[in-house]
Amino acid sequence: MWLIFALISFFAWGAADLFYKKGAPENEKYSHLKTSVIVGFVMGVSAVITLLTRDLNYDWRNILVYMPVSAMYILSMTVGYFGLKYLEVSISSPIQNASGAVSAILLMIALQELPDAWTLVAIAVITAGVVLLGVFERREEARALAKNERHYAIGFVAFLIPIFYCIIDALGTFFDGWYLDDIETTPLLGVTEDTLEDVANVSYQMTFLFVALLLLVYICVIKKQRFFVKQEGVGALGSATASRIFAALFETGGQLAYVYALSGNGIAAAPVIASYCVASMVFGRIFLKEKLSWKQYCAIALVVAGIIIMGIIEGLSEA
Repeated sequence: MWLIFALISFFAWGAADLFYKKGAPENEKYSHLKTSVIVGFVMGVSAVITLLTRDLNYDWRNILVYMPVSAMYILSMTVGYFGLKYLEVSISSPIQNASGAVSAILLMIALQELPDAWTLVAIAVITAGVVLLGVFERREEARALAKNERHYAIGFVAFLIPIFYCIIDALGTFFDGWYLDDIETTPLLGVTEDTLEDVANVSYQMTFLFVALLLLVYICVIKKQRFFVKQEGVGALGSATASRIFAALFETGGQLAYVYALSGNGIAAAPVIASYCVASMVFGRIFLKEKLSWKQYCAIALVVAGIIIMGIIEGLSEA
């Protein structure tokens, strides 16, 4: 069953990236905030279901205790949604997935020790791929500026956004390690070995729900914007709002499958799930008609290879 759950997570997160892109029209100023609102509400529903079906003995103070981790994850996701307004998902997804390499670097600094050789290889490969993607994207920007193509001219600036996502998400993962590494040292309240991860997940999802409510007030009351825009284009995958809903559902479903896959066979499941950006790229090519140069695809292949290596290492560490 672990393979089925790993594949569900692989395709669900790939599909989520596709729908995030469909829900991020460039001409809609607050599309990234609207996406966060919908994801937050879906996360909140998931948290309520968990609380009703699991005997967690949940201490609501954990929302505040887990806030540093939740804040990093929520901020990184919102930043990622903004970047998708201007950047192909085929480029954005692999860079964002490289957060594992950044987490490893942070751990190196914090623990003042070098990781194993394969981790260093993975970091080097991912770094090389991201740098090359930046070089190629900068050349595309120069070409676009010469031809006065505004949509593409913003490409390199947008390219930096998934890098910010990668760094912020890695900080969240880094903090998460402290919260979830040891039941004896975790600051979470009223947890056991069996409930530790569920309590952390519920705390994160409830925080996302609270942020979603604040963003909804900001968009509709303070900025006086309509949440559902009549001018949204309807294509093969539906309106921007529908795409955001599908993205949120796939995101949450992939997260649930991820937990079951790793608990079943972490060594084999981790590299499969870690490479879900491949699914994002394939979906982007098929449904969004994204076209990259062969040089960009080669650079992306380096990033994906490094991510897979990191996934294998993670799986071995879970064994």
